[in-house]
Amino acid sequence: MTTALRLDGLTKDFSGTLAADHVDLTVPVGSLTGLVGPNGAGKTTSIAMAVGLLRPDSGTAAVHGVDVWAEPVRAKAMLGVLPDGLALPERLTGAELLTYWGLLRGMAADVVRSRSVELMRILELDAAEERGLLVLEYSTGMRKKIGLATALLHAPRVLVLDEPFEAVDPVSARVLRGILRRFVAAGGSLVISSHVMSLVEDLCDRVAVIAGGRVLADGTLAEVRGATSLEDTFVRLVGEREIGTGELAWLAH
Repeated sequence: MTTALRLDGLTKDFSGTLAADHVDLTVPVGSLTGLVGPNGAGKTTSIAMAVGLLRPDSGTAAVHGVDVWAEPVRAKAMLGVLPDGLALPERLTGAELLTYWGLLRGMAADVVRSRSVELMRILELDAAEERGLLVLEYSTGMRKKIGLATALLHAPRVLVLDEPFEAVDPVSARVLRGILRRFVAAGGSLVISSHVMSLVEDLCDRVAVIAGGRVLADGTLAEVRGATSLEDTFVRLVGEREIGTGELAWLAH
């Protein structure tokens, strides 16, 4: 198995709270890997350390064998990242943002221009561009899409996306799924985090369940979920909070 992204013992402590506790994960080349876990499980922290946005207290991360922290320029050239709460230059149009992003990466101006036009069209942001909308005026779903465009622009080998479908309408979500499947079919490798189990089951061929800062299970979708649904497996591993008989009694009319 050729490895696209490898996390070895990634650990992060925030003032006594262990957000990531020796996280180990191997993402094979050509795979669509879903990270699932409850709120506060350590998904976003692990992703941030894996792509070079947050320095780990211990452990390593490597992209196609290149250490993210020892050789960040080489590693990040192979990465396309959509982090949680992505901060973007807001007083630019979408096309201006992509131009800035591409030139900052050292891409040729004509390549940036042609790819930007194509991405804006496919992601259905071209109408906003014609109206001269700034990123500041984008909806949450539109911001997700322009964020994905910045991650794809330089043709990375590995995409790492934190909640890419959040606030995206069903039609746009179908377009995004098509883009991501095409990316993997062309030889790329994808990691997404999501709370939507049905999305992970539909899109991903591998899954990792994270809770309490640890990877509780990972492998192919069939290996992890077994004979049940992914949601049932998730609840079994993470635990279910049941509402007691007398709780919320005040809701009754």
